[in-house]
Amino acid sequence: MTSSTATPFEVRCDILADMYVNHKDEEGLEDFIAYNDLGLPLAFAISQGVCTVTDTGKRFVNETFDLLLTTLEIPEDEGYDSFDDLMLG
Repeated sequence: MTSSTATPFEVRCDILADMYVNHKDEEGLEDFIAYNDLGLPLAFAISQGVCTVTDTGKRFVNETFDLLLTTLEIPEDEGYDSFDDLMLG
């Protein structure tokens, strides 16, 4: 699993929120969605300004983002701007 954090935390939240809202039904992501049933909605809530992030919340989001990279077989965080940017990698 990747440990680099080239993508800023706020952008990680935006990417996960976009993926959760717009791509959650894509084939091959079912296990990822099921496993990250806390990190994804939390990233969405942070992205939308609905909640204040804590250190624990930040850890959940970072773990979820790192697991997304692993799921997509992206070896390291190279600094992404959007979900589409990540997918085009």
